[in-house]
Amino acid sequence: MSDSGAGDSTAGKAPVRGSKGSTSKRRGAGKKTTGSPHAVAGLGADDLVDIYRTLYLSRRIDDREIALKRQNRIYFQISGAGHEIPQIIAGRMIRPGRDLTVPYYRDRALCLTVGMTAKEMFMQGMGAAADPSSGGRQMPSHWGTRSLNIFASSSCTGTQFLHACGAAEVSRITHAVAQLRDRHDHFDDDGVVLVCSGEGTTSEGEFWESMNTACNLKLPVVYLIQDNGYAISVPVEVQTAGGSISKLMTGFPNLEVIEVDGTDVFDTQKGTARAFEHARSGRGPALIHAHVVRPYSHSMSDNEAAYRTAAEREVDQRRDPFERLPRWLVEEGYATEAQIETIRAEIDGQILHAVDEALQEATPAAEDALKFVYSPTVDPCSEAFRTEAEFADDNAGTMVDLLNDCLAGEMRRDPTIVMFGEDVADVSRDEHIEDVAGKGGVFKVTHGLQREFGSARVFNTPLAEANIIGRAIGMASRGLKPVVEIQFFDYIWPAFQQLRNELANLRWRSNNDWSAPVVVRVPIGGYLKGGAPYHSQSGEVLFTHIPGLRVVMPSTALDANGLLRTAIRCDDPVMFLEPKHLYRQTYNKSPRPGPDFMIPFGKANIVRPGSDLTLVTYGSLVQRSMKAARLVEDENIDAEIIDLRTLSPYDWEAIAESVRKTGKFLMVHEDHRSWGYGAEICARVADELFEWLDGPVRRIGSLDTFVAYEPGLENAILPQVDDVVAAMRDLAAY
Repeated sequence: MSDSGAGDSTAGKAPVRGSKGSTSKRRGAGKKTTGSPHAVAGLGADDLVDIYRTLYLSRRIDDREIALKRQNRIYFQISGAGHEIPQIIAGRMIRPGRDLTVPYYRDRALCLTVGMTAKEMFMQGMGAAADPSSGGRQMPSHWGTRSLNIFASSSCTGTQFLHACGAAEVSRITHAVAQLRDRHDHFDDDGVVLVCSGEGTTSEGEFWESMNTACNLKLPVVYLIQDNGYAISVPVEVQTAGGSISKLMTGFPNLEVIEVDGTDVFDTQKGTARAFEHARSGRGPALIHAHVVRPYSHSMSDNEAAYRTAAEREVDQRRDPFERLPRWLVEEGYATEAQIETIRAEIDGQILHAVDEALQEATPAAEDALKFVYSPTVDPCSEAFRTEAEFADDNAGTMVDLLNDCLAGEMRRDPTIVMFGEDVADVSRDEHIEDVAGKGGVFKVTHGLQREFGSARVFNTPLAEANIIGRAIGMASRGLKPVVEIQFFDYIWPAFQQLRNELANLRWRSNNDWSAPVVVRVPIGGYLKGGAPYHSQSGEVLFTHIPGLRVVMPSTALDANGLLRTAIRCDDPVMFLEPKHLYRQTYNKSPRPGPDFMIPFGKANIVRPGSDLTLVTYGSLVQRSMKAARLVEDENIDAEIIDLRTLSPYDWEAIAESVRKTGKFLMVHEDHRSWGYGAEICARVADELFEWLDGPVRRIGSLDTFVAYEPGLENAILPQVDDVVAAMRDLAAY
């Protein structure tokens, strides 16, 4: 075990602490607790023995899990072998309850150091209901527990970097907003977010998006990149230009880049202390590039002998600190052979006991499968969210006006609300705010909000959609209420990973330990005359398909106001889809309904009662359907038109009651007819209401192509009034 860099006296200034993952009482073992050059790095005998204790514990948990997997007692295993030293060193610098840890799947030793136990880790592998990370819902090594400030991790690589940035911004925002300072006093001025990954994950775009934001805002994020030379079977020179991520990072401003031998305690201690000191001082983020080894295969589903030579693997084995560190401790007099053997025996016995205890734990009940898909305490479908409008005047506003009115009122009510996205602020350069009219979004929905509430609460982001959603998740997990905007639905797809795999399932996958009730506002749809393929898309079905997301699409200014207020006050993530064709239509104007007007989710509006057929629609097709119904009135076709308003959940009771009355059903929506949103409702009508039907179940949607630029072609692609009229006549003939 080398002592590279141990003589730097500044390294010892970083706070260190003993490992909570230790399984026996620490004992001073050697004489070199003072005066040794190694003690200058802040590590004495007790610290070094404690580090070995956690290293041994972590490795033996890996080994025991491997045995349990072969016995079919657990169902997956991935180890942190070879990565333990940088994890333990970083974990010792984390302050419980003050700093946040955002781990990845190899961070076993880190989580032990921060406070998780061997039994808890075995419970993960066994899928126990009492598993604190997920209650049996995630694979093992997907760490997360709020009690230890360990953020819930997923299987996605790289998504966690943006969560770390958002979480790191919370302290900055709460200290800048006077009303929040006493609410969030647990966020220290020098708080740090530690985020970890392997080197292969730095190939993901979200790593670079996060680094751009962290450096630009000088966020206190410590990136611990653990480089074992491989991303499964792909070597580092294929993953990373030049074969070194730290060399690529040198041009980022405010970033401290530190490269260490992650198998060497003192080199790692020195570099990690520098990184934490840089971040805590407010000078910006730090990146620790720790060179580690991977003595085991990527996981038990992988066999590294298929792509790594025996000679290469032997080099890793010689560098492995599992054998090197105890030998060095004895050689240098920090411990005796007997003490090392005692530690091993104690931990081996405690692991056997932890396994036995974990095996006795119950597995989750089958009836709990749907628990925590949504908030168990706040139900936005309940009558608590039904309030009457209190119109103060007759000054009617458009949908844009009433959306803006709702946002302003909610920001006055709740100082935790923050708004950000591309161009949502009035101006990014604060010094010019009194000299310009202000942008306030490309559709002006957020106009004037920065001017009233300040740049700490309303601000612009880089042109990066995943950045917007990922940061919002981090902020929401620490108590803020982000209401963010994706500028056009057509450009939401770079954020789809964050929306689908992180935002929607955070509560469920963490067994209600973590949640992120973010509101995502998105202009959607066509009928623009010139919108073309990239400003006219629909695709709401891709989001209603995702459990955990509430999906809303209003058709009037008044509904937009009430539903947005419900979205903000509920405790679930909400996709709030705003048909941009309706933003300034005069036919759906409304007076302002007051600061507490809400409409429950899952409650449709019967906009036209009728007796001959049921037409279900939403968004821009509501008005077109109303026009069609008026055109067939003289033909004795009396259509009942239902505006769903919320797409997930939707009001099945209103649909069923109407179909039982009319006997005929027509679904009308702007999205594609094939595999569109209406397919599920039509299937359910045919299945559950068959006895009441007097005709076929019909649906209208756009053609199965993209929306064209030329207005005539656009009209041919999107559903028109004449299409609805023809369908009504056809159904009436039965």
